[in-house]
Parts: sequence; C-alpha cells; structure tokens
Amino acid sequence: MNHNADFNQRAVVHSASLNWVASPMAGVDRRILDRMGDEVARATSVVRYAPGSHFSPHVHTGGEEFLVLEGVFQDEHGDFPAGSYIRNPPTSRHAPGSEPGCIILVKLWQFDLADRTHVHIDTHKMQPINVAERPDVRLIPLFHDDREDVRIELWAPGAAIEICNHKGLEIFVLEGAFAEGSEEFNVGSWLRLPARQAFMGTAGADGTKVWIKSDHLEFPPLAPLA
Repeated sequence: MNHNADFNQRAVVHSASLNWVASPMAGVDRRILDRMGDEVARATSVVRYAPGSHFSPHVHTGGEEFLVLEGVFQDEHGDFPAGSYIRNPPTSRHAPGSEPGCIILVKLWQFDLADRTHVHIDTHKMQPINVAERPDVRLIPLFHDDREDVRIELWAPGAAIEICNHKGLEIFVLEGAFAEGSEEFNVGSWLRLPARQAFMGTAGADGTKVWIKSDHLEFPPLAPLA
C-alpha cells in the first residue's frame, strides 16, 4: 500500500479529521500520514492504543521512532507519558501496550540500519532554548546525526517562520496552529516538503508548538523488504 509515497511532492494530512483504521492488533488503530509497503512498511502514522491494548512482542528490524501525544505508552522498559520521545533502533525488541490508553506519532523503517542508538527523552522536563538567529523561535533538541535533525519548536504568536535549505522537512502540530499560504494547520496536522522547498508560515495568535524532522529526504526513500 502506498500513501503520500512521492517524496518529491508536498504532502498534507489533517489527521484529526480522519477516521481511525484498525490495525491487525485488536484495540490498536491508525491514521496514516505516509506509507510505502504493506504491513511491513516505511510508515508515518498517528496510532491509538485503546485502554488495556497490547501488541505482541516484536523486533523493529528497521527501527521505530515515536512521540507520545496523549496518555501513557508502556513496554518492558517503562511507562512513557505524553511528551516522551523514543527512538528504538534497528534490531531492538519490545512488547508495547497501554493500560490507560495512549496516542502516539510513530515512524517505522526510517533509520540507518547500522544505527544502535536508543533515545528516551521526557520533553516536559527540558527547558526550551533560544535560537540566536531566529528570535521568534525556541527549540527542544531531540536527535541529530549526519542524516537528520529532530526537534520541537515553539513559535511566538503571529511570528513569520521561514525554514530554507533543508534536505526534506516534516512538521506536525502539537499545540496551537499555523498558516502556510491559504491553508490552516491545527493540532494533528502534518506537512511534508521535499528537499529545498522552502517553508514560509505564520504562527497562530496564541503561538504554535510543532514537532519537526528535517534533512532526512535527500535521497529517495525505499519501501522495506518484507
């Protein structure tokens, strides 16, 4: 199944307006943002765990990255409340679930297959830092290597935001809203831009908090081998 699989094109999903689609595991539903492949796929999704739902233990051959948006995500490594950012690298294994229920933004099969770096960050315990060359922006760094940069940005109310010279850009709205051209992006909205297509937006009147991944689409992404 391919969805928003042409990475040379701008892609938009307002996920809050989508119906939930059942996964193969009872109690776990998805809203698909982009996808290449079948059940084993390079995928970006919003995933909802109903209270008491669990996935069977499994290995993430291609790695898994997620941000907890609501509730508490759980596995044998701990309880991860809203605001937790996790990277489970290729070959990692866990049995995920949630007794209280949760919603996560998750990306699968998007790692360097040699990566073995685990990341567990509680973003609510991190103080946003000022960006000298971007006075209307504060950020929380999440991950950086020579393939990608992942961060949370907080945009001042009404700020004009420009992001240029990137090698691919994804933005997911966590709080507030922003406008890009004539389109409004609210909580749960996702925008993906191909490499070197500049982002020019305006933060909402109450400010905006977004999750951003950049510089990761310089080369065409490939679907994983089943």
